Amino acid sequence: MHTFVWAFDKYVLMLPGVSDMSPGMSPLLNTETRIDGNAMKRIEEVTLFYEISQALNEHLELKKSLYKVLDIMSSSMNMARGTVSILDPLSNEISIEVAHSLSPSTIERVKYKLGEGITGRVIQTGKPVAIPKISEEPQFLNRTAARKKIQDNSELSFICVPIKKANHVIGALSVDRPYEPDYALKEGQKILMVVATMIAQHVINLETIRREKEQLRNENKRLRDELENKYRITNIVGNSNKMREVFQMISQVCKSNATVLVRGESGTGKELVANSVHYNSPRANGPFIKVNCAAIPANLIESELFGHEKGAFTGAVKQKPGKFELAHKGTLFLDEIGSIGLDVQANLLRVLQEKEFERVGGQRTLKVDVRIVAATNKNLERAVEDGSFRGDLYYRLNVFPIYMPPLRERKTDILLLADFFLEKYSKENDKSIKRFSTPAIDMMMAYHWPGNVRELENGIERAVLLCNGGVVHSYHLPPTLQTGQESDTLPELSLEDAVANLEREMIIDALKNTRGNITAAAEVLKTTVRKFAYKAKRHDVHYAHYR
Repeated sequence: MHTFVWAFDKYVLMLPGVSDMSPGMSPLLNTETRIDGNAMKRIEEVTLFYEISQALNEHLELKKSLYKVLDIMSSSMNMARGTVSILDPLSNEISIEVAHSLSPSTIERVKYKLGEGITGRVIQTGKPVAIPKISEEPQFLNRTAARKKIQDNSELSFICVPIKKANHVIGALSVDRPYEPDYALKEGQKILMVVATMIAQHVINLETIRREKEQLRNENKRLRDELENKYRITNIVGNSNKMREVFQMISQVCKSNATVLVRGESGTGKELVANSVHYNSPRANGPFIKVNCAAIPANLIESELFGHEKGAFTGAVKQKPGKFELAHKGTLFLDEIGSIGLDVQANLLRVLQEKEFERVGGQRTLKVDVRIVAATNKNLERAVEDGSFRGDLYYRLNVFPIYMPPLRERKTDILLLADFFLEKYSKENDKSIKRFSTPAIDMMMAYHWPGNVRELENGIERAVLLCNGGVVHSYHLPPTLQTGQESDTLPELSLEDAVANLEREMIIDALKNTRGNITAAAEVLKTTVRKFAYKAKRHDVHYAHYR
């Protein structure tokens, strides 16, 4: 007798006991090969485990998987009835999760206490039980009232094994089968133990998937809530008249599906307006796709917006969806739309009007439901006149224009924005900076801010990095503000004047911190009250103004 390799449905087994075969005959092809009983049992067991594994992996719903497993066991193990019972750890009550050949009403009705009956004892002790004849077992309750003799003078055997998760018993798997004197119950018990282990692992996998899904749902909800809070209209910093007009226009248009065109200089916060329009609209739960048209090469912009088919051009190795497809049921933000070439403008106009397009190199027309929010710092009217921008596209985009004013036109918002950025970057850099000095405030108010809010934000970030105290002084601000070269905010100062300005600034700061208390202010500056009063009078600083 030799050992041959037997391939069976994705598994390769080493089976002893295979009879000698003539040269050239393959065990895979010769159907007349004689195999002893043990080898055949092993094949049947592997087949059973493989089918059960397939059934468990087929569904992510536990009950469907378990019913499929019981069906497989019924056909493979001559099973009259199979049951999976689950323990409720809070009430210590055992209920039937799934059962083969039992009515739904019976499954719902039957309950066991921990330790009650054979199933309760198996779950309580964690040890399997095999009963040759259930009629001779006094602890067998037959609470389902479903056991009866299959034929005259026939009996049922009962096998029950625990389902364990780690070292904890979470349920039991039980099987009824016709009594056969020659059937080895211990072998059947071993098979059920393997099946119970597979079920337990499936339960663990499903719980892991459920927890991960729940974590993803919670994280998704948290991020959405964070975005909605971040991009509320009221969260845009500004209380000037011009910004109030912007807030009013955003609130009017956000609930509609109208195309929005945000106009304004670079750095005024056009993208912030686009975010507010989307996250305050009925499309807030949909995707929000952003495209900077100026950052994409002219020969790729069409593919980026509309996608392309495989082989449409050199390098198109696979199909790629465009931004319009990705933004379906959501909002597409086209920043710097004035930089799009004329060849792409025609396709863009079609999407805006007909809500349809074709991928580059494609033949199929795709329908999309996308809201467009566009932004530009270019003079589109002039571009229409000189022919670099299509007039029909301009009028299609210009449905609801929103103008973002430059920072020099909203002077009253400068301090609000500065305080906002000061708090933001102080937290990021773990610094305790409370405010700006008076000369620093004067300097910011006098500057004309050609870079708008973006320049202000960068300047405050730089000042926070340089500042080592609790107050941002004028010398912490960028050189363009300090020298006055850009805005003539500072005259040329002599050394004496510069020292005098610094003394005055420190005196004012000390009085502000002490609310006009001269004694406390002198202690802050580590000088005497007499010297402090003398310096304050010399620089025309009156302590009563700060009380």
